[in-house]
Amino acid sequence: MVGCGAAMKIYLDTGSLQRPLDSKVQIRVALESEAVVMIIELCESQKLELISSEPLRFEQTKNTDPARREFMQQTLSMATEFVESTEAVKQRALMFMGYGVQLLDALHLSSAVEGKADYFCTTDDRFYKRAKELGLAKAQIVTPLQFLEETQNDT
Repeated sequence: MVGCGAAMKIYLDTGSLQRPLDSKVQIRVALESEAVVMIIELCESQKLELISSEPLRFEQTKNTDPARREFMQQTLSMATEFVESTEAVKQRALMFMGYGVQLLDALHLSSAVEGKADYFCTTDDRFYKRAKELGLAKAQIVTPLQFLEETQNDT
């Protein structure tokens, strides 16, 4: 755990939140699916604090697949913190976009920064690589599998 007994804070982007519902034909997707389920279980048991945000809620409500929309809603209902899209969040997102990050990815990352996430979890390879290269956030940017590997003794 991070800090004085406080639970680590994690921000799962939409791709991560949806991974357990993706087709598991590829080994990577199957492994990431299991990793996300484990992360969600850690949030349920309050060993991790899940951060939600306006961009996550926006994407959840716009999802046309009822099962995916419901899964995301149930998962986000466990969040211990909700980050509003304040002017500070929007300005930071604009800065991230100046480095070539796509709009929703920039809003997610900015929300994670605002929520003081210890980890930002994504399954988007292109975004992951760009965010890691630029060192855009104080949060560690990880894939679901990396998160479990890095924190296996902490959670």
